[in-house]
Amino acid sequence: MYYVYILETGSEKKFYVGYTNDLKRRLLEHNLGNNVSTKYGVPWKLAYYEAYATQAVARQRERNLKQRGNAYHSLIKRISSS
Repeated sequence: MYYVYILETGSEKKFYVGYTNDLKRRLLEHNLGNNVSTKYGVPWKLAYYEAYATQAVARQRERNLKQRGNAYHSLIKRISSS
């Protein structure tokens, strides 16, 4: 399985979108500061994820969220209200 995930940092209410085939490992990598994009938001928590059968579909969904503001903002609004 491949996962598209959204991480949230509590202090500044920032979000990060990514994809992986191992959510636990990837969250640990983010919180250890191994990712340039997220090393300043530590600690990150998993706010949301979606599971996909193939890497291609997960990668396309991640790209969609990163490139299309409406899709991203709608999802963030839904996450924040729950």
